[in-house]
Amino acid sequence: MPEPISIKTFNAITSSPSLILDHSLALGCECLIVDCSGELSTPVANVPCQTVLIGIGASASQTLPFDLLVDNDDVLTSVCAGIAAQPEAAYVLTQVLRHNQNSNASDGLLAESLAYSTLQSGAGFKRWIETQPSKATATEETKPLLVERHEASLFLTLNRPAVHNAYDTALKDALCEALELVHSDPSISTVSLAGNGASFCAGGDLSEFGSFDNPATAHLSRTTRSAGRLLSGLTINTQAYLHGACIGAGIELPAFCNNIEAHPDTFFQLPEVAMGLIPGAGGTVSVLQRIGRQKTALMAISHQRVDAQTALRWGLIDSITSQASFHNTA
Repeated sequence: MPEPISIKTFNAITSSPSLILDHSLALGCECLIVDCSGELSTPVANVPCQTVLIGIGASASQTLPFDLLVDNDDVLTSVCAGIAAQPEAAYVLTQVLRHNQNSNASDGLLAESLAYSTLQSGAGFKRWIETQPSKATATEETKPLLVERHEASLFLTLNRPAVHNAYDTALKDALCEALELVHSDPSISTVSLAGNGASFCAGGDLSEFGSFDNPATAHLSRTTRSAGRLLSGLTINTQAYLHGACIGAGIELPAFCNNIEAHPDTFFQLPEVAMGLIPGAGGTVSVLQRIGRQKTALMAISHQRVDAQTALRWGLIDSITSQASFHNTA
């Protein structure tokens, strides 16, 4: 783990283009750690770095420049370990989050897809793929998405319970089809999401990871059929009822909804950086909008599981309820 530097040293680095380059990921600097605890009244230069920038003990007036904020050694150790394991993915994530905090949803999703698709051809993702056992695609006889309508309300249930509703191409296509219907039908005023089985959604189906060997094809697929884009474009009431594991797409997609209710047993995780990727189902837009870029980066780079109480405190969800299913509320 790199030694923390003072604000004075950091400001000197950012005042010189050559020093910024010397402290870039391209030249081997995986992160800069700035200890603000002894300089709480000293301004921190808000100059974009070319590596991940971590702030320790920053005051409210000092937080803006940092990609992540940490307040204890355990979190710092976890963050640095995540960066060291996948430095390119960690830095690209912070670049995208910086871009997206000042962008509309459409531009943010475009930036996310371009970055994600580029990383799919990177060494970090290839290393991760090589460590994964071969996974056969499960044969399923049921529909991956159940669609029910009650008057002006549409209820969408992820229906792959045997694999914790892993988000595969068939489920994505079915969800996009249902959301396209909502866009074309002005009589629908409410859309609700939930999931069958033990979890709302355990993230992308690992059996499909690495199936696109062409980054351009991957980008076209992601932007042409994007449930996140369709959800973000809705101006009606959208709500999600979450429980169990909400990993990757399992929180990235519902985070676009106006209201999220979660069962007390729910946990949330963004694991993509550990794979050499970044969130790719819209999370650099939706999760960012809910909890800010620094907490989003913290979730993704540290790989920490966020429980329901923490998620509520951060604003990732809107309420906790033991009745986290619209089947009990319709």
